[in-house]
Amino acid sequence: MNGLLVERAGALTTVQDLGRAGYAHLGVPRSGALDAGAHALANRLLGNPAGAATLETTLDGVRLRALAPVTVAVTGAPCAVRVCGRPAAWGAPVRLRAGAELDVGRAELGVRSYVAVRGGFAAPVVLGSRSTDLLSGLGPPPLSAGAVLAVGAPGRDPVSAADAVAPPGPPVAELVLPLRPGPRADWFTPASRAALLSSAYRVSPASNRIGLRTEAGPALARARGGELPSEGMVLGAVQVPPDGLPVVFLADHPVTGGYPVVGVVPRGRALDAAAQARPGVRVRFVPC
Repeated sequence: MNGLLVERAGALTTVQDLGRAGYAHLGVPRSGALDAGAHALANRLLGNPAGAATLETTLDGVRLRALAPVTVAVTGAPCAVRVCGRPAAWGAPVRLRAGAELDVGRAELGVRSYVAVRGGFAAPVVLGSRSTDLLSGLGPPPLSAGAVLAVGAPGRDPVSAADAVAPPGPPVAELVLPLRPGPRADWFTPASRAALLSSAYRVSPASNRIGLRTEAGPALARARGGELPSEGMVLGAVQVPPDGLPVVFLADHPVTGGYPVVGVVPRGRALDAAAQARPGVRVRFVPC
């Protein structure tokens, strides 16, 4: 039988691809890999198309057993990778024989690692994507022990270590997020907008795939009262709830919201970095 058996699911391991673009008008979030760069690299190492589904782990990894020979790669948060108890490469293709056990360990830096398999994980497609969406419940459920993950047919592109990941650097002490003015920036006082761009916050332990929540920074004071009717929200929107502490919307964010958006973090490396920021990491917003 072709596939991978889940022996240890980890704290939260989900199937992710590039997400469900184009369904916001139906109330469906985009979802998809939080660290899109790490997801794409894992696929590139194995000759998969960028949209092939990978596994996104959270903090403590995952353990899988190959039911047939496969080639895998692990990227994202650096971690120990072992095959049948022996050290294996992180950030490079790794061949597994039938019956071999792949153990993806606890993240040493960052939060989320990505496990790709040549051919991609063949979870059912829902609205054009195989992604698990924790907000709407679409897509496959988070992994559980005993589940068997089907693997798709490999493509024509060769497996290559040419893009192998460089050794990780020192832990990130500060997350710097570029910020463009949002549609409701004028709902906040000039002093609060200045404080947002000159003060430090911290990543809150309440952060998840829906949003990066902040704490320990200045609460943003409103220049006007009242509430907004719900309006559309985009990836990277920085919404400010009643406590005044910014929330950066990530892949599973709702498509509408009623709190004012003070700014938007552009899609790209900054949001990838936000996906890897651990609780307690300092956060700064800078104008762009």
